[in-house]
Amino acid sequence: MELFLFSLLLVELFLTLAGNLMIITLVCVDQRLQTPMYFFLCNLSFLEVFFVLTITPKLLTNLVSLNKSISFWSCIIQCYSYFFLGTCEIIIIAVMAFDRYIAICHPLRYTIIMNGRVCVTLMLGSWIASFVSTSEPVFLLGQLSFCSSNVIDHFFCDYAPLIKLSCNDIDSLLTLATSLSGLWLLSSLCVTVVSYLYIIVTVVRMQTSGSRKKTFSTCASHLTVASIFYGSSIFMYSLPSKGRSRDAQKAVAVLTAVVTPLLNPFIYTLRNEKVKDAFRDCLQRYKRIL
Repeated sequence: MELFLFSLLLVELFLTLAGNLMIITLVCVDQRLQTPMYFFLCNLSFLEVFFVLTITPKLLTNLVSLNKSISFWSCIIQCYSYFFLGTCEIIIIAVMAFDRYIAICHPLRYTIIMNGRVCVTLMLGSWIASFVSTSEPVFLLGQLSFCSSNVIDHFFCDYAPLIKLSCNDIDSLLTLATSLSGLWLLSSLCVTVVSYLYIIVTVVRMQTSGSRKKTFSTCASHLTVASIFYGSSIFMYSLPSKGRSRDAQKAVAVLTAVVTPLLNPFIYTLRNEKVKDAFRDCLQRYKRIL
C-alpha cells in the first residue's frame, strides 16, 4: 500500500509543480496575461509550489523508508511553513475576490483602482501579514517541553497533533492558534462572500443572458477554488474538534495540502480561454524554435 501511495503522490507532485510552473511562465511571457487578475493567479501558483514542497517530499520519504522520523527543528519549520503559506493563501483568495468585484462592478475604473502599485501592495501585504501573524504561535510552540510520546498522529507536523505531545499547559496556545486561524479565515470568507454578492447583483441586472454568462464565467474558476479551500479549512480549524475523528481530519488535510495545489492549475486553465490561447501560442513558438 505504501508503494502504491508513493507512486500516486510522486505523480501528483510532478503534475502540481508542472501545472503551477506553467501558469507562472505563461503569465511572465505572454503580454495578454499581464493584468491584475493573472498577477494574483501567478502569486497563487507560486505559493502552491512552496506549499506542496513543504509537505509532499517528506511524506514520500516516509512511505519508502523504515526510518519515519523527523528532527525537532525540521518539524517546527514544516509546521510554520504550512501555516504561513496556508494563511497567505486565505488572504490571496480574498484579494482575488475583491479584484473580480472591481472588474465586474466598476469596469470603467478598474485599471485606475487596480493599478500596478496597488496590486504589488496587496501581495506584499498578504505575505507580510501571514508571516507576522503565524510567527508567535509557532515560536511559542518551539519553547514547549516535549516529554511524553514522540509519535505525531499525522502525516506531517500539524500544529494541533504536535502541541498535544507537550507536557506543558497548552490551553492558551491552542486558543491563540484557533483564534488567529478563525480570524483570518472568517475575514477572508466575509470579503469573498460580500464581493460575490455584489457580483451576483450586477450580473443579474445585465440585459442579455450572453453578457451574464460571459461575465460570470470569469469568476467560475476562482469560486471553485475558494469553495474547496474554505470548506476544508473551516472543517479543520474552525469547527469544534469534539466529535471529529482523527482519520477525517487527516483526509481533509490531504485535500488541503495535496489535492488543492494539484487542482488549481487545471481549474484555471481548463475554464479560461485566455490561458489556453497563451499556452497554444507558447507551444507554437517552441515548435518554431525547434
